[in-house]
Amino acid sequence: MPYFDTASAAPLHPVARQALQASLDEGWADPARLYREGRRARLLLDAAREAAAESVGCRPDELVFTPSGTHAVHSGMAGVLAGRRRVGGHLVVSAVEHRSVLHAAEVHAAGGGRVEEVPVDRFGRVSPSSYGELLGSSTALACLQSANHEVGTVQPVAEVADVCAAAGVPLLVDAAQSLGWGPVSGNWSVLCASAHKWGGPAGVGLLAVRKGVRFAPQGPADERESGRSPGFVNLPAVVAAAASLRAVRAEAEAESARLRILVDRLRRRVARLVPDVEVVGHPDLRLPHLVTFSCLYVDGETLLHGLDRAGYSVSSGSSCTSSTLTPSHVLRAMGVLSEGNVRVSLPAGTTAAEVNGFLEVLPGLVAGVREQLGVVEAVMAVDPEAESLELDTLGLRCPQPVIELARAIGRVPVGGTVTVLSDDEVARLDIPAWCAMRGQTYVGEAPRPLGTAYTVRRAV
Repeated sequence: MPYFDTASAAPLHPVARQALQASLDEGWADPARLYREGRRARLLLDAAREAAAESVGCRPDELVFTPSGTHAVHSGMAGVLAGRRRVGGHLVVSAVEHRSVLHAAEVHAAGGGRVEEVPVDRFGRVSPSSYGELLGSSTALACLQSANHEVGTVQPVAEVADVCAAAGVPLLVDAAQSLGWGPVSGNWSVLCASAHKWGGPAGVGLLAVRKGVRFAPQGPADERESGRSPGFVNLPAVVAAAASLRAVRAEAEAESARLRILVDRLRRRVARLVPDVEVVGHPDLRLPHLVTFSCLYVDGETLLHGLDRAGYSVSSGSSCTSSTLTPSHVLRAMGVLSEGNVRVSLPAGTTAAEVNGFLEVLPGLVAGVREQLGVVEAVMAVDPEAESLELDTLGLRCPQPVIELARAIGRVPVGGTVTVLSDDEVARLDIPAWCAMRGQTYVGEAPRPLGTAYTVRRAV
């Protein structure tokens, strides 16, 4: 059964498994103790730190191990914000950061800090100049991911780091998705990562803080890990994480070239084989193993269940697969279609036959979901009913409001309007996206007592 969700968690690398098993016998003691078992454990910890630091591109004494990547992000942000509190409480983040960054930003704002988001273009990429416009004398910290976890777009970290350095602002980089493929370039100040993203064991994060960055660890003081991550480290997991990072880096160049060919095939053929699909993310500046696309008129949860039954494990940013019924904040910030969203992220060793098998089953599954929803191609009426129509889709969830719009657009003449009344947050994203895909004109939205009215003008 092909597993195509390595962006969530990569399968355990064979080197990680070997290192974990070996260090379970040698690394169980307290590395802070002076007896032989403690000294042996200390040697393992020091070797793991040196190996991880080499892969990150920092000094060993700048890197600590944390219980997770999320913990590393939260600790890193809190430590820098506290260390630079005399500068001010201004925090700048991109609109497409991982939830761990945005959650920490929410806590900072709740405590009286000021948070500003840098917008992204339709590919999900920030502009370095946009960071420069927001940085000021009271900015304590800026955050930018190295590559997006949902659409794979690679960010201009080095350029943003230069902008931040010129303003005297440290830059924290969430490198969880990219570190297995190579070091993060540029003059970054703080870096966070998570071992289970590159094939290490879950429960190990990395936090690197460059010398010279003001950093005040939060919470009770602890003598371990430079006081930045309290508690006894899971030494066998740490050793496995460092060993697997070195191993995947050794394979990265060849595997990247191989997987990029397969992802290019997915990007081309999905767009050709599946009607009304939008492939999202940057076509060139992207991770080599990840592709995301959205299917018009498709319930994402139903599609993912169908792919699972067919033997393919994928994930989604569609609100149709979320208990919150809101679209992914990444897709929302990009302004792209969110319904029927599928993220495919290939693990090392994926074969062309597995990708071809996915492409064989996908069109039929999408067509089946659309048929279940009663989707038919809109037929333009010979005698339009009225100059304008209003559709009440209150209570209907994605993709139904867009389906109702598609059915109704032919009932007004060219130049006429259709207004969709909806209380589904996804409509704010998917109705404009439908207009772009169908050559219609999106007029805008207006609040109503029970929802929002979205107006579309028929252009063709």
